[in-house]
Amino acid sequence: MGQHLTATLFTASDQARYRHRIHRCLEAFGTMVTEGRFAAAEPSTGVEIELALVDEDMRPAMLNHAVLDRSASDVLTSELGRWNLEINLPPRMLPGATARDLEQDMLDATTNAGDCARDLGARAVTIGILPTLAAEHLASDQLTEDPRYALLNRQMLTARGEPFRLDITEPPAPRHGPNDGAPAEHLVLDVDSIAPEAACTSLQLHLQLTPELFPAYWNAAQAIAGLQVALAANSPFLLGRRLWAETRIPLFTQAVDTRPVELRNQGVRPRVWFGDRWAHSAYDLFEENVRYFGALLPLAEDEDPFAELDAGRPPSLQELRLHNGTVWRWNRPVYDVADGIAHLRLENRVLPAGPTAVDAVANAMFFYGLIRALAESDRPPWQLMSFDAAEANFTAGARHGIEAALYWPGIGTVRADELVLRRMLPLAREGLAAWGVDGEAADRYLSVIEQRCVRRCTGATWQVRAVADAERRGLDRGNAILEMMRAYLEGMEANVPVHEWPPA
Repeated sequence: MGQHLTATLFTASDQARYRHRIHRCLEAFGTMVTEGRFAAAEPSTGVEIELALVDEDMRPAMLNHAVLDRSASDVLTSELGRWNLEINLPPRMLPGATARDLEQDMLDATTNAGDCARDLGARAVTIGILPTLAAEHLASDQLTEDPRYALLNRQMLTARGEPFRLDITEPPAPRHGPNDGAPAEHLVLDVDSIAPEAACTSLQLHLQLTPELFPAYWNAAQAIAGLQVALAANSPFLLGRRLWAETRIPLFTQAVDTRPVELRNQGVRPRVWFGDRWAHSAYDLFEENVRYFGALLPLAEDEDPFAELDAGRPPSLQELRLHNGTVWRWNRPVYDVADGIAHLRLENRVLPAGPTAVDAVANAMFFYGLIRALAESDRPPWQLMSFDAAEANFTAGARHGIEAALYWPGIGTVRADELVLRRMLPLAREGLAAWGVDGEAADRYLSVIEQRCVRRCTGATWQVRAVADAERRGLDRGNAILEMMRAYLEGMEANVPVHEWPPA
């Protein structure tokens, strides 16, 4: 989705040509998988993290282009909302102490964005959903001025044929959780644009794989998605309501749901999709994307992918890549070409941004270590549990965060923090050792995960407790959120893990 899109009107012939081209791309991709025309296996990773800009009153600051104009950083770019920026850190290998370098690079990039924002009277924050957003910020005029966003917005509204509806209810609180005894809160809002997608700021993790390895690692990522989001939840507030621990999950799902009610009732799949089966090949995932989802941006190129293969060059598969970018799987397969070599990557999209660089890298190392251990185990979890159980875990983790009850084969249903402490931390440590990650670096980041579980404190629980404390002192919800946000920024900028923040 990164290319510059300028088309304003698509005809029936555009659609037909695109359909032919994308099936041609899919056939070429299958040939490449069969013939092994991909980069060799190596532990190469990439990280993207999204930021929100806030003014002195903690409200969204519509300044992303102004910040970019002041920044000399080559890793900083704009994102969908005018209050959004994205950091794209360069690929790096996992072995050694690279994780410490990743933390420093993330800090440097965030600090650079924050310094440029300060020149404009604003600040940069890493948080799953900016809780000071208001309904007026979710209109089409709040999208970043970029033809591709305007075009995508128009195409998705046309496909849906009616406003997007946000309808999110806080789930029943687990007993003895931070919301125990509090009345449920509910948000219903119709919006005329995909701007609510911009409210969802995330941490995206990439891992380069071969086609042979890809299915096991994708399945492992799906199996632990619920645990990931439970441990990292950081989005409990939206438009002043306290909703899911990771409200970003239902918000993103609904914000780009192009299905009208009739198609939802018929069981048509949403474009933000967990999937419905374990994978047997990377090809299957791309083929499902083509089979189940219509083209939003039917832009066809002239390249003949088989002519490129015959010439010994990897084809760009531009139509397939563009289409793949408009199907938002929580674990997405990615095809790309770099330095004349085709690459296949797993993109993990379940995590929210923040709260701090050290928290984010801890989340990344836990993910990389755990999927290595599970993918290479003798009895991997996808042989022992249903796909529906993995999806149920994902929903439970997003709803309840660290208080979620999750199913795991051989253990049964257990609270997320207990599952991590009893089973997953040792596996993650084994996986990091297998990747060749330095023991000291592994200790630093896995200890953050451990203490988060011991203290049962995530970004979401910290936010909820901080707001509840302020409300008990007599502040209304809006002012309580403002006070929380000021304290949140202090903790974020100090890069202190969230489980050590007061008043948590």
